[in-house]
Amino acid sequence: MNVSRRLIPRSALAAALALGLAALSACSTDGVAGGNPGNTGKFDVVASFYPMAFLAERIGGDHVHVTTLTTPGQEPHDLEISPRQIALLEESDAVLYLKNLQPSVDDAVAQSPVGTKIDAASLTTLEQHGTEVGGHAAAHDTHDDGEAPGKDPHIWLDPVRYAQVAEGVGKAFEKADPGHAADYRKNTATLVRRLDDLNTRFKDGLGHTRTKVFITTHAAFGYLAERYGLTEEAINGLDPESEPSAARVRDLAEVAKSDGVSTVFYETLVSDRTAKTVAGDSGLRTDVLDPIEGITAKSRGKDYFAVQEANLKALQRALGAK
Repeated sequence: MNVSRRLIPRSALAAALALGLAALSACSTDGVAGGNPGNTGKFDVVASFYPMAFLAERIGGDHVHVTTLTTPGQEPHDLEISPRQIALLEESDAVLYLKNLQPSVDDAVAQSPVGTKIDAASLTTLEQHGTEVGGHAAAHDTHDDGEAPGKDPHIWLDPVRYAQVAEGVGKAFEKADPGHAADYRKNTATLVRRLDDLNTRFKDGLGHTRTKVFITTHAAFGYLAERYGLTEEAINGLDPESEPSAARVRDLAEVAKSDGVSTVFYETLVSDRTAKTVAGDSGLRTDVLDPIEGITAKSRGKDYFAVQEANLKALQRALGAK
């Protein structure tokens, strides 16, 4: 995503690393999701946020210990990596992250000596997405009020791309920890089969709908929309904290009327205020479409697959699936 953030200078990173390592010897693991990756006797993986941790846990099974940098309920786009987390990178065997989603993580990984660095973005293809993605995008791309397209990092919401990433992660684990390669291959194959089944469920469940257009607060579902022949119209762009212009809100009201949109979707980790405002102005209802950036008590499901099933049902309701 195109959200500029200050990178960590090397001198500051070195100082932070020294402080963090000192803290490791004096403190417990409180405050770090997943605990301390060092000296566990397992293949220690630091994952940047939930979708990466989920892959590491499913593929690694009993052979891995996974530490997540982004705590449940934290908006991953806003993560500023701490000295303690930089120290955790130092002690890990591998780091699994998604480049361009969390700039402070990107910078820390680039300067870290960790032996195995797995960038999920390099294991599939990324596309340019703005506020309008899918079948209607071409019809609206001359509007001046939409966000300029940027590389969309939300690849995990497309089961096909997520499966491609899973296969790449599995191969990386096999290479880095060859003693357990057979189990990593088996676990990866099982995960990919489940993702293939999920893809089929989405394809069948959204194949025949009253409308193909849905409105979201955050442009996280572009890959999903393209995969299943839908159109995502986002109030905000790839940055969930950005504010829509008045022109964009008027445009969405027109889209809702012309395309029979019934619902404005919001996500679990940010306020629903904007969604309710837009919905109220157009006489629409609101519902949750979860970008699965983290699992919390508010999530409609306890893991990636359960939340995706809930997302499918929400889209079917909103789109009038037949």
